[in-house]
Amino acid sequence: MAVDTLETRELKYFTAVAEELHFGRAAERLGMAQPPLSRAIQQLERRLGVRLLERNRRGVALTGAGEVLLREGRAALAATAAAARRTSRAGRAGGRRDRLVLTVKAAASHELLRGLLDAYAAEPGAAEVEVLPSGTCEQEDMLRDGRADVALMHSPYNSLAGFDSEQLLTEGQIAVLPARHPLAARASLSMADVGDLPDLPPARWPRRGTYPPGPGPEVRDQTQLAQLIALGRTVAFFPASARSWLWAEHAGVPLIDAPPIVTHIAWPPHSRSPALAALVRTAVRLCSPPTP
Repeated sequence: MAVDTLETRELKYFTAVAEELHFGRAAERLGMAQPPLSRAIQQLERRLGVRLLERNRRGVALTGAGEVLLREGRAALAATAAAARRTSRAGRAGGRRDRLVLTVKAAASHELLRGLLDAYAAEPGAAEVEVLPSGTCEQEDMLRDGRADVALMHSPYNSLAGFDSEQLLTEGQIAVLPARHPLAARASLSMADVGDLPDLPPARWPRRGTYPPGPGPEVRDQTQLAQLIALGRTVAFFPASARSWLWAEHAGVPLIDAPPIVTHIAWPPHSRSPALAALVRTAVRLCSPPTP
């Protein structure tokens, strides 16, 4: 095999070891024995002519070359998975190409999303749009692995790296608090006011299957978060437009010094879908200021 060619199997093996930093756990994750996994990584290193992993009694660590292969390998595996998923979806649709999957963070951009779907549906030849709610920052993974064709994403929380995008709107942030909390009666708050509340630690969302460290509760979906806020167990931060889904037990208080949230519509750069292009044009037109 040529040095400039990598098999999907090799990338899966290496990525598992690089993420686990432990051959035993990686082998268990892959459903294989450890010795053939170790041999496969050694063969890969010999063929590429570089050391990818440092091995010692304390464990496994990535070399500089290993970090590059992990980053590129993840992207390559995501692209392969995306191709398979989009091909499978096209087959299930009977070969029709006029269907889009749009993912958006659950309960975010509600008014924008409703306006966009209505405006696009009125366009001649509009495609069917399936809306796929996601957790925090999951839109990026869904675009990369082919579960979605297009996404509404929010910077600075979402990364737009590797995608084409158009900016749609900018808005402030609110702290979503229990309505009975003393701070809920304030006209506005600063980040310092809510950044370290011992009685309301911020909720934690999973990222790539794991939760960041912290005292706040681990949440899996928007309904669970809403209930924990109503019960006085946590606080969360959202774009101001999230007021549309607040319960009576919630209070949304403006955060005067929080960075603005910029909503983008984003899609994979290799897309050649006319339906997607039409949806993007509709979103940009909908959010453009009126011409004087």
